[in-house]
Amino acid sequence: MSITFGADRRADDLSLLPAVRRVALATSDAARSARDSAIRTRVLLRNAGVPVVRLFAPEHGLHAAAPAGAPGAAARDPLTGLPVVSLYGERFAPDPESLRDLDAVLFDLQDVGARPYTFAWTMTHLIDACAAVRIPVIVLDRPNPLGGALGSVEGPVLEPAHCSFLGRHSLPLRHALTLGELARLWQRERRPAADVRVIACHGWTRDLLWPATGLSWTPPSPGLPAWDAALLYPGLVLCEGTNLSVGRGTSHSFQAVGAPWLEPAAVIGRMEERVLPGLAFEATTFTPTTGPYAGSECHGVALFALDPGEVRPVSAALSLLADIASEHPRELRWTAYPTAANAAGEGHFERLAGTRGARLAIEKAMTGDGAVTPAVLARLTASPGWADRWQAARIYE
Repeated sequence: MSITFGADRRADDLSLLPAVRRVALATSDAARSARDSAIRTRVLLRNAGVPVVRLFAPEHGLHAAAPAGAPGAAARDPLTGLPVVSLYGERFAPDPESLRDLDAVLFDLQDVGARPYTFAWTMTHLIDACAAVRIPVIVLDRPNPLGGALGSVEGPVLEPAHCSFLGRHSLPLRHALTLGELARLWQRERRPAADVRVIACHGWTRDLLWPATGLSWTPPSPGLPAWDAALLYPGLVLCEGTNLSVGRGTSHSFQAVGAPWLEPAAVIGRMEERVLPGLAFEATTFTPTTGPYAGSECHGVALFALDPGEVRPVSAALSLLADIASEHPRELRWTAYPTAANAAGEGHFERLAGTRGARLAIEKAMTGDGAVTPAVLARLTASPGWADRWQAARIYE
């Protein structure tokens, strides 16, 4: 059975949307039709008669090309001529004026299945703002590209002390829900008065990772040019709280970690002593164009998914960080990461990890006071209480 996104279903069946005269659409260029990846869904919906009068853009902008953390700005869409309101920068939720004349807001973005990816949190801000003025939010759902199996979930679960725009609710790092399911969870647990509706996709089941769908990959942001990068992102994103490069701007983006001072052979030797299913490691060199060491050659460790269904990216990344800390205790450092949502950039690693415990474990490896053993990894990546909440939120079998 072929997969049909929520937007395609709405374009085919007018009855899936209540009678409306004016709606806004939160979207980007990465939101494409399942039937034809050349067609942006904002064009698909307008051609189907959906009265879209305004666009909302998330982090990375309408064109899915802005650098991570860069503030967006008001613009006009060259495809539709519609005004574009940025929801990343000056504001993170639409102001009352942007909602005043609307009957509903549609939400159609491609998520990557990881808590720090900000599209889910743009959605929750949108739900909050619409609830305040009693406007429904209708999520045009898409598959989670990392699949939706409960067995793939990896913590830590976000602790309230580390809430930010990288996580506004207590989710694991890899949560195994779609954006439509996350919207249901947010409404149930945080905004019960909100009117949240989901037009589910058809043909997707929880066991399907993106390659198994047969769909082409359209990068939702510059840092994830390939699905392989998205698979590793829930773990390797933690490295952006350190002075390591994740290869932004290269073909290695979120598929390798490195620095000019890193000695790959020693780190790989440690990694190969661990049991990290589905992965292989290889020494590499790359020159990032942004982030730490931009323009400088980095020596690094590349990660390859031999069996994507077995890969546990958070466990792999925590192991990698611990082994780099053990080999390079004087060079590895925690760093700030300024963004439009966190101007000072402080506490970035804790905001990504969602807990102080991961940093403490790596610092013990750095000082030789303790190893990140399989038992430590199991504790750090556990997701207590998540199974019941996941079950309550899920739409798909």
